[in-house]
Amino acid sequence: MTDLDQPYRGGFIGPEHHFALSVYFEDTDAYGIVYYANYLKFMERARSDMIRAVGIDQASELAASGSAYAVVEVDIRYRRPARLGDDIRVISTVEDVRASSVLIHQRVMRREEQLTDARVTAAFLDGQGKPRRHPPSWVEKFREIAKPA
Repeated sequence: MTDLDQPYRGGFIGPEHHFALSVYFEDTDAYGIVYYANYLKFMERARSDMIRAVGIDQASELAASGSAYAVVEVDIRYRRPARLGDDIRVISTVEDVRASSVLIHQRVMRREEQLTDARVTAAFLDGQGKPRRHPPSWVEKFREIAKPA
């Protein structure tokens, strides 16, 4: 297998996880501007990559216990549009770790220009959709990367 066969992975710069993307035709509306809901998809990919990068295996937990993270709240502000062909990055930081949820701040950037600003709450839910405590090792991993208050 060559390096080109490996999926892209983001990485950490201090407490910030950076995840780079390009805007493709499928991401845009008729005017070549990123459709608003696609920013949520970009942020989802970045959050999943961040969680994986710290060693949290969501797929194994889902298979073993039926538990998984689900987004329960998003507060997003659209500041500037991304356009067809833009190279963008999603910067994610953990702001708070609670008993059964985590608050993640995410910004979509085009170089130094901020396009969106969002706070996402992901709750850890059991197989019936009820909140449950994160595994203790996961809490520790989130706290290690949490942005200092």
